[in-house]
Amino acid sequence: MTIGGIRRKRQLTRIRPTVIGRGGVFGQPRAARARSLAGWAAAAEVGGALLFVAATATPLPTAGAAAEPSGQVRDNPATLYLQNCASCHGPSGEGTALGPSLIGVGKASVDFYLRTGRMPLGEPGQQPRRQKPRFDDAQIRALVDYVGRWGNGPDIPEVGTNGDVRRGWELYTANCAACHAATGAGNAVGGGFVAVGLGHARDLEVAEATIAGPGVMPKFSFSQDDRDAIIAYVRYLRTLPAPGGAPIGGFGPVAEGFVAVAVGLTGVLLLVRFVGRRSREGEPDLLPEGRE
Repeated sequence: MTIGGIRRKRQLTRIRPTVIGRGGVFGQPRAARARSLAGWAAAAEVGGALLFVAATATPLPTAGAAAEPSGQVRDNPATLYLQNCASCHGPSGEGTALGPSLIGVGKASVDFYLRTGRMPLGEPGQQPRRQKPRFDDAQIRALVDYVGRWGNGPDIPEVGTNGDVRRGWELYTANCAACHAATGAGNAVGGGFVAVGLGHARDLEVAEATIAGPGVMPKFSFSQDDRDAIIAYVRYLRTLPAPGGAPIGGFGPVAEGFVAVAVGLTGVLLLVRFVGRRSREGEPDLLPEGRE
């Protein structure tokens, strides 16, 4: 019994777990769990304190931002210009190696490029193309007023609604049709440039384009009456009927001739093949027997 009792005591001693720390044996499992919970609680308290400090350290809106008329920093024209234009045109519009100067371009040019989505570019060196505007109407007006103060460029023109269509046809034929085509469908002008179609151009955009001269287009000095006449004729081209059938984009005889050849020649070949196949049906075999 004594020997058995000793063995049992030794077995109990062997299976009794202990927790070893830096200073040796700390005690029994219950005490170790208590110390572990206390450590986690302390860590949670420290984390909560850090979060509180970070939250209270967040900077408040500055006085300048709160003083904006619209209540939003994004409508500040100086901020919009520095974020979207200054990298190419310079902080004060003086121009850089990546973009021309904006001093003296006027409000008409700035309004045209922003409202047609030609500016700002995705990256320097891209060719400006018509696309969805990057800014809303309020931001465009703010940028136009901000950049328009640099120099004495032309202002946004007034657009009349009673232009002379016949006079507009004469002016358009003499000054615009060579690039934009007689139907206003647009055309390639060489050097990788394209004179865009006028089907989606608004009246104000047409007036501003004659003043700004975007791309390789020259700047014109039309009077108010002549400009209104051109706008009236372009408006007429948008609703021009096509009595000869589908206009095929209005590109003229080249496109129509290509479609005629492609469709007509293909139809003739199919007809010839069909007639040749039908004519051979029922005809005797002219080859001798045993030969193919």
